[in-house]
Amino acid sequence: MEESLQKALKKAKRKHLMMIIIVSLVVMLVSLPIIYKVFYTTSDYFAAKGSEELQDNLFLWHAITEPNVQISSQITQSSIFGGTVVTSRSKNINGYVVPWSTLTSTYGWKHFDIDYNELVPDFYLSDESYYVYDKQTKNKVATFFHPDLKGYFTEIPNDIAAVSTMGNYVAEMAISFNRPYPVAEIEAMIPENLNIVWLYMTSAVQDENTDPSGVPVYGFNANPLSEKTYADFVKDLAKYNLDKNDEVIQTFLQENKDKSFKDLPVLGVMLTGQAENFAALEGETFVRAASVGAIVQMVPYIKPEK
Repeated sequence: MEESLQKALKKAKRKHLMMIIIVSLVVMLVSLPIIYKVFYTTSDYFAAKGSEELQDNLFLWHAITEPNVQISSQITQSSIFGGTVVTSRSKNINGYVVPWSTLTSTYGWKHFDIDYNELVPDFYLSDESYYVYDKQTKNKVATFFHPDLKGYFTEIPNDIAAVSTMGNYVAEMAISFNRPYPVAEIEAMIPENLNIVWLYMTSAVQDENTDPSGVPVYGFNANPLSEKTYADFVKDLAKYNLDKNDEVIQTFLQENKDKSFKDLPVLGVMLTGQAENFAALEGETFVRAASVGAIVQMVPYIKPEK
């Protein structure tokens, strides 16, 4: 009888174990689609958030520190864990659109990496010349020089005379002032046949051994030149430096918070126009440096803006 009882107990245990296995399998089969959906929904959410943050920061960077560079398009290549954003960029040189370096930036759930390698230009140095250029297009980069910069490891450029002799070309040029000038005076200083496309407001003051092309310059689009565009610039600066650890930005915001728009100090301007029109700036005392950037040969079927 005892042997029969043990057999019955073993049979009951096997039956109970089998029921547990069957129930577990059923629960797993029912749960798998739910787990799959929850996992992919969560993954898509965090990946989309990472992509959005990266794109927002790319637009923010270009709004405050890329003179005359526009984002033309962005293509996102994504997966559940992250992806890449390919940013196509261009310049408007007096009505002529030219390509600029493309950025390939990455993002994940909790981080993103902007393609700073392409944002920083390369340089050419020889016994005869020194200049910086865009790594992909090989176009020369127009460089600003802070008025407080006392010296430089090479001659501070003034390309006005050379550019103004080029017939049938349009060009962009970074004009660095000899001192800050108020916004109210800027338009009167620049000839009407040149476009003021960007205002240079602040940057770090480099020593003579530092290449200014690698130092961020902060400013804003001057089309239109208005209190609103400046107010947007201030908001973007504050957003870009939320932790307030950038001394250059914080100093600028503090020193200018109570100034009227017309009294704001401007350190330079990015201009575009027909090459010969830059001749009017030759000999002007307010010009500390004049660095030409991209140039384009004009064609009969595209009319320049000025």
